[in-house]
Amino acid sequence: MVEAVQGAGVVVTGAGGGIGAALARRFAAEGARVVVNDLDADRAKAVADEIGGVAVPGDASAVVADARAALGGTVDVYCANAGVAFGGPDVDDLADAKAWELSWDVNVMAHVRAAHELLPAWLERGSGRFVSTVSAAGLLTMIGAAPYAVTKHGAYAFAEYLSLTYRHRGVKVHAICPQGVRTDMLAATGTAGDLVLKPTAVEPEDVAEALFKGIEEDRFLILPHPEVAAYYQARAAEPDRWLAGMNHLQQKWEEAR
Repeated sequence: MVEAVQGAGVVVTGAGGGIGAALARRFAAEGARVVVNDLDADRAKAVADEIGGVAVPGDASAVVADARAALGGTVDVYCANAGVAFGGPDVDDLADAKAWELSWDVNVMAHVRAAHELLPAWLERGSGRFVSTVSAAGLLTMIGAAPYAVTKHGAYAFAEYLSLTYRHRGVKVHAICPQGVRTDMLAATGTAGDLVLKPTAVEPEDVAEALFKGIEEDRFLILPHPEVAAYYQARAAEPDRWLAGMNHLQQKWEEAR
C-alpha cells in the first residue's frame, strides 16, 4: 500500500473507461476515497459502484466544486485524465477548427481550470497532488494528429509549470506519458495508431502501476514505456535526425493509407 494516498480524497476525470478507470480502481485499492468523473454518467456510475466510489458525471472542466463536496470538503489528489484525440490527413487536420478548439479546451484548459480551483486550498495547507495524463506525444509528437500532438505538448508544459512553481510549497505533480495504451482512444487512431502505437501498446493497468511507482519514488515524469526516455533525449540532442526519422514514419503511413 502507498501511504501517501491512503484515505486521500481523489478525483479522476475521464474515468468511465480506459486509463481513467484503471487509475480509479488502483486508488480505491490503495485505500483512497475516489470520485469518478466522466461525461457518460452511466459509465461513471458503473466504475464508482464497482470500487465503492462516488460518481460525479459532467464536464471535467467544472468538476472540482462538486467533487470537493462529494469528498467532504477536501480534494487531496486530482487526476486530470480526460482527453480527446482527433486526427486527419494533412491539410484537413490543420483546418478543423472544432477539433482544435475542443482539443485545447479538454487537453489543456481543463487542467488549468482545475489547478485554479485547487491551488488556493493546497497552498494554504501545504499539500496537494496533481496528476496529468499527458502522452508520449507531449514529449515527442504523433503523426496524423496535429491537434492532439500540439495540445499534449501544452498539457506537459503546464504540468512542468505547476511543478517548478509550487513544489517548494508542498504541491506534488506527476506527468504520465505513455505511448500506446489498449483503450477505445487507441482503437480510434486508425492506421497511424496501427503503425506507431499498437506494436508496443500496454494495458491501462500498466499505466496505473507506473504512476504508483512514480508516487513512491516522488518522480515528476512517469514513463510506462521506458524507451520514451531515450527517444526524448535523441529528440533534444539531434532534432534534425529525429525529425527525419519521424518523417520516414509519416511516409510509411501515407503509403499504408
